[in-house]
Amino acid sequence: MRRPADRQRARVYAWEDAEVAPRGGGTQPFGRAQPMVDAIWRDLGLRHPPAVEPLPRQSRRLQADANRLRLRLPPEWPDWLLLHELAHALSSTAEGHSDGHGPRFMGLYLQLLERYMRLPAAALAPSLRAAGIAWDPAARPLFLEPGRGD
Repeated sequence: MRRPADRQRARVYAWEDAEVAPRGGGTQPFGRAQPMVDAIWRDLGLRHPPAVEPLPRQSRRLQADANRLRLRLPPEWPDWLLLHELAHALSSTAEGHSDGHGPRFMGLYLQLLERYMRLPAAALAPSLRAAGIAWDPAARPLFLEPGRGD
């Protein structure tokens, strides 16, 4: 199955470096990730959180990655990175369907930033528009769509 191009990826990374990373609260050790994922997943009213695994040591291009079933993180990670990867988990399915860095992902990411880092989506919206990034403010997890399952 060929995936569609992730057209917003570079813009999202640049926006995140400028708008989110400077407002982060520091780094966290790997051991805190699974309890945080479990707590956030539960807080969102969801079951079956993704498993947290170490990012392979040989990985040079990735800071982290995630899908519906798994988040992979380095030994230490910035707090906002966990929310970014959780947005990937929320915007994908166990079968591999994903929004990439598209409007659903960005809508979910903004919801997580607002809820857990207290960064108001309304305050971030002008910078998203300026960066040419589309987002869906009403985004819901992809796997909650009818017929997608959890």
